[in-house]
Amino acid sequence: MTASPSARVAIVTGGARGIGAATARRLAADGFAVAVVDLAEADARGTVGDIESAGGRALAVGADVGNAEQVQAAVDRVVAELGPPVVLVNNAGVTRDNLLFKMTEDDWDLVMHVHLRGSFLMTRAVQQHMVEAKWGRIVNLSSTSALGNRGQANYATAKAGLQGFTKTLAIELGKFGVTANAIAPGFIVTEMTKATAARIGQAWEPYVEARAAQIPVLRAGQPEDIAHTVSFLVSEGAGFISGQVIYVAGGPRA
Repeated sequence: MTASPSARVAIVTGGARGIGAATARRLAADGFAVAVVDLAEADARGTVGDIESAGGRALAVGADVGNAEQVQAAVDRVVAELGPPVVLVNNAGVTRDNLLFKMTEDDWDLVMHVHLRGSFLMTRAVQQHMVEAKWGRIVNLSSTSALGNRGQANYATAKAGLQGFTKTLAIELGKFGVTANAIAPGFIVTEMTKATAARIGQAWEPYVEARAAQIPVLRAGQPEDIAHTVSFLVSEGAGFISGQVIYVAGGPRA
């Protein structure tokens, strides 16, 4: 027995902007009720407004995904107002880029707090609802930076860790009808990548052109490219795909 598609609820963390917002909008278009989680509830309301304007059902929720009490409260609220969540997209993320000798302990800890601790806490809180439904989909956002990237020792480590986390979830939860996969985006046009360009002192448009020239498909990625991949991985048709890392980067990366 599986959950009825009309009753399915999805949670997208970091859903206020960028990849998270595009993913939340896409899942709503696919028929999910979507809880848009971000650090401040007010920041998530724009995405919720977009979904509701298009005829979908959504809820803005504020929570620090690295805080266990806030995570549990957020999930409890989603259950009460939308229903038990059976799709979780762990997208919340931050960067604190610097070369290793300049990187502070706070830079390291914050990135681990959001990406790794956050994904762990959210998944631990949501998995019981998937197990009870005998159906679930977990998608974790990794990155091509998991392969190593100058100035991102913290971020690269966190994103590589998420790949191991994903594969372990697939092993533990598969017998309950739950799949777990990771998406590793390449260069995507978002506020986060704009911040990276600023950090290294490059103007945005030339930076995008230079990056796109190095990608086999000769264009930069868009948040919707990732959203489409999430949509597939949480579909019924992807039920035999689990424990995989899919590089959505315009060309082979791993």
